Amino acid sequence: MSNPILVVGGGPAGLSAAHALASAGQKTILVDKADRLGGAPILSGYAKLVPSGEWARDAIGGMVERVSGKPDIEVFTDTRVTQFQGEPGAFAVTLSNGQRRTVGAGILCTGFTHFDSVNKPEWGFGTYPDVVTTTQVEQMISSGKGVRCPSDGRAPERVAILLCVGSRDRQIGREWCSKICCTVSSNLAMEIREALPKCSVYIYYMDIRTFGLYEDKYYWQSQEEFRVKYIKARIAEVTSDGKRLLVKGEDTLVKRPITIPFDMVVHAIGMDPNVDNPEIAAVFGVELERHGYLQRAATYRAMGGSSRPGVYVAGSALGPETIDDSIAQGQSAAMAALASLRPRALAG
Repeated sequence: MSNPILVVGGGPAGLSAAHALASAGQKTILVDKADRLGGAPILSGYAKLVPSGEWARDAIGGMVERVSGKPDIEVFTDTRVTQFQGEPGAFAVTLSNGQRRTVGAGILCTGFTHFDSVNKPEWGFGTYPDVVTTTQVEQMISSGKGVRCPSDGRAPERVAILLCVGSRDRQIGREWCSKICCTVSSNLAMEIREALPKCSVYIYYMDIRTFGLYEDKYYWQSQEEFRVKYIKARIAEVTSDGKRLLVKGEDTLVKRPITIPFDMVVHAIGMDPNVDNPEIAAVFGVELERHGYLQRAATYRAMGGSSRPGVYVAGSALGPETIDDSIAQGQSAAMAALASLRPRALAG
């Protein structure tokens, strides 16, 4: 038998990779730095997932249960990999809990970090309590308490969702599109309207990127069925008149300044590279691409490869990604890692 395969990260990609390996009869070690598995959807309290509409706690929770019940998967939470040395087929691994293992390959499913809106102070986050993030709204919905203004607990009558907060913004060093924010925001807008029918919801955008099959299900349905209003605008600042928040900017379609009052302003925050990526790259001997995500190998040679033989990468560790595609990439990386070891096992 070959040595076990190490999977680092217990989010959707890592859970998918570990389950695929175990289903193929491969011993697997799953390591996560958090105190429980599930990644961002569980740790950040996501509500309904795009595009399935399933609650995160059910969909991703089910993935956690599948992995936790597999005898071929050994799980370590509250644990990091501190050393990873050697060659494909026989890497020497040291964990932060002091354990040492020999593994045949490593799969990095180490995810992303949510953009911190304090890096966009002119848009009110950290200054006004009713300026929140999409993650905070997800938590409000998933908690069952409903969408409420943090300042006084009232249900908002007018909500603005500002897209591309921490994405497509060269001034703060975020030049990439975070891929899923437009769709998630359209989905959240519909959830707010469904829960609060008297609440008006506005989405401020540079461009709408509900890519692929998401266009009609989210962009058009949110407008035509839920009456969400879209404003193509360049936002200057978010301030307050003492009673309401004021979103100031320019309507770029009619080329005129606009100021609209709101009870709540929501930042559609982007996906940053994992803050631990420099450390991960150093430990595993892999390269980072210029934005700070893990560098992928040429896709047309082998899916899931990294810059180091025997080390594979999947999901949002590689860049902004959807949950569904992260799951698919986790399976793909698992099969690539498994295939790389099978010739060695047969030769032995």
